[in-house]
Amino acid sequence: MILKDKTVIVTGASSGIGAASARLFAQEGANVVIGARRETRLRDLADDITGSGGRVAYLAGDVRDEAFARALVALAKDRFGGLHAALNNAGTTGPAVPIPELSAEDWQAVLDTNLTSAFYGARYQVPTILESGGGSVVFTSSFVGQTVGLPGMGAYAAAKAGLVGLAQVLAVEHGAQGLRVNTLMPGGTMTEMAGDDAGFHEFVRGLHALKRMAAPEEIAEAALFLISDRGSFVTGTSLYADGGNSVCKT
Repeated sequence: MILKDKTVIVTGASSGIGAASARLFAQEGANVVIGARRETRLRDLADDITGSGGRVAYLAGDVRDEAFARALVALAKDRFGGLHAALNNAGTTGPAVPIPELSAEDWQAVLDTNLTSAFYGARYQVPTILESGGGSVVFTSSFVGQTVGLPGMGAYAAAKAGLVGLAQVLAVEHGAQGLRVNTLMPGGTMTEMAGDDAGFHEFVRGLHALKRMAAPEEIAEAALFLISDRGSFVTGTSLYADGGNSVCKT
């Protein structure tokens, strides 16, 4: 149980990579604080974790709201006495349209959900993690905007690329205090965000050297490495769990 007695926040936890990560972290001994907009989904996940012997607290809210980031950290301190790590995982792709057709409102909504939310999280997570003696912060980024430019995903690509720079600066600012900060770069993953278009799934599978998409649990394993002491000398970098997407040209 490599996260025994550690407390970890997971945002975007109501489904997909976030839910799979919360379950895995709890199985590895962590106190898990889960957040997302869909309260019913969070409650069901919390019941599942508790039923398996895990420890969990949940709070529904919108990551675009700075007060929600503050409240998640307060919940971690109130329920479990501190905070040791966070997986800032919430995200949205936004409308799939070319940049000239994307409204300013939609652009801002995608940046707020994917990038500004990470800034809000870090503002409150970092000081509390340092109070606990150090730990790890992970941002879920994407291969989109790093190794692949997909049409119709300009705002998403810009936001996810911004997470890489944010992580690098935080890693340098706080590394000497015992904080590690990294980005996780999943490939195509079978989540609700991927939709149910079989043709699109076939296209995405072809982008990967493994010629398949990931299960959320596979990405959760990569997140566990970064969150835990197994990644104790890894900071300021991007971990590609992308099925060979970044190297595939066939």
